[in-house]
Amino acid sequence: MTSRVAAAIEAAHAEGRGAFVGYLPLGFPDLETSIEAAVALAEAGADVLELGPPYSDPVMDGVVIQEATQVALAAGFRLRDTFTAVRAIAERVDIPILVMTYWNPVLQYGVDRFADDLVSAGGAGLITPDITPDAAPEWLAASERTGLDRVFLAAPTSTEERLRMIVEASTGFVYTVSTMGITGERTELDAAARTLVGRIRALGAAHACVGIGISTPEQVAGVVDYADGAIVGTALVRALRDGGVAGLTDTARELAAGTARERV
Repeated sequence: MTSRVAAAIEAAHAEGRGAFVGYLPLGFPDLETSIEAAVALAEAGADVLELGPPYSDPVMDGVVIQEATQVALAAGFRLRDTFTAVRAIAERVDIPILVMTYWNPVLQYGVDRFADDLVSAGGAGLITPDITPDAAPEWLAASERTGLDRVFLAAPTSTEERLRMIVEASTGFVYTVSTMGITGERTELDAAARTLVGRIRALGAAHACVGIGISTPEQVAGVVDYADGAIVGTALVRALRDGGVAGLTDTARELAAGTARERV
């Protein structure tokens, strides 16, 4: 099956720019506003949406995102609301929607049931930060059956054997971790990200997008100089928190402008 995410990245490349992948937590500050925010993010220039159902033990999330997800949980967000939100967003914008989720909620919901409900809602796939391909046979089978993209994470510390496994199992793109640690904004991105993208491509990856620590248009521009796309989360969540949907829209437009590049 054709990867909707890969097609969106290639469409961005055809326009002479890198892809802009934008992350927002679902349910923040409430479910309806999070839907409006995701639609606004897509309309402001995101090529792929990455939406995170809030989780009680977010091991990779920085302070800004943790605070947002706690607000969402306190407001009563339930995992089933993920599909309500994805459906509402997919009905209004025509870009692929990835769900970024820790693995335990998927297991509790049921892997096949989760996959089927995500497809039914119009979702494009999953980003799974805390599970590796060798530990996810059920998900590999479910994604093959449903055509959902599966995006695994690669880190600078990953061995060649591990990277090869991740590259072979991932579809859409490989989520390339820019630096070790939790999400958040950093004034300088780890130079290891450029090396890691090279390693991933040498192993045959069609697309590699870099995330964690990217927060400015300048950083986006730096990343798309060597990678297929840039993933931004914290800066968008902060903009939504501080300025509402309008503030998010302004920030998203600025970040999207950073994806332009001279070479494809």
